[in-house]
Amino acid sequence: MDVGIFAKTFSRPDLPETLDAVVAAGLTTIQFNMALTAGGRSMPDDIPLALATQVRDEVARRDLKMAAVSGTYNMAHPDATVRATGRRRLHALIAGARDMGTSVVTLCTGSRCAEDMWRWHPDNAKPEAWRDMRGSIEAAVGAAETHDVTLGFEPEHNNIVNDAATGRRLLDELGSPPQLKVVIDPANLFPGGHLARQADTLNAAFDLLGDDLVLAHAKDVTADGTIVAAGHGALDYDLYISLLHFAAPDVALIMHGLSEAEVPGCRTFIQTALARILPS
Repeated sequence: MDVGIFAKTFSRPDLPETLDAVVAAGLTTIQFNMALTAGGRSMPDDIPLALATQVRDEVARRDLKMAAVSGTYNMAHPDATVRATGRRRLHALIAGARDMGTSVVTLCTGSRCAEDMWRWHPDNAKPEAWRDMRGSIEAAVGAAETHDVTLGFEPEHNNIVNDAATGRRLLDELGSPPQLKVVIDPANLFPGGHLARQADTLNAAFDLLGDDLVLAHAKDVTADGTIVAAGHGALDYDLYISLLHFAAPDVALIMHGLSEAEVPGCRTFIQTALARILPS
């Protein structure tokens, strides 16, 4: 199981220096974000072949592996025009992903909160929100099929798909197309840090979604709901890694939600847990 990182954790003036920092940290796998390129936008309107191949070459030159590229936009934004803009940019990213060196694009199912797609809104529970999010996902799946790309959506307690059960519902409603998979992040399954029954929650999540995982994230959560670096919270990482190894041993485990200064300790924590849990 490769332990990687969101490359944007390292704040550097340009892409080569960012990737050099990844290498210096002893990591070989990244989740990429287009904001690291010269254009500086996480979702540009288009991705010229020259830019895509530049990214691919810079990554390959350092023997790094791009496990995925982030394609997040608010798929449930209350304004259809805003959703259409995000959809167009996501489709451009999907079209360019393989030229960049990856076949996986990650998604956010979004929120009815117009200001912040990571913030809960009461309207998230309304049928109209689900309808709009599902329409956005369906359009993305069509683009992914055209370009032979896999999409990974992430259940997150502030989003429309807010737990493993709604993640399973989305997959089932769409007929579990091969282009649509799941990014699992245990910290996002515990709103408010309600960890008293975390074994039940984690086991249920893997029962529902374990066969559909394409990527895993590694961050942590405290008892008051604060998101922290892996090893700084109260998540049962031994259980998480055991479940992940059983369900999808070949997926990358991507650290995020941490500062650059926390990277060495977080990496050591995860690698120690892997050595303790996984067979040699």
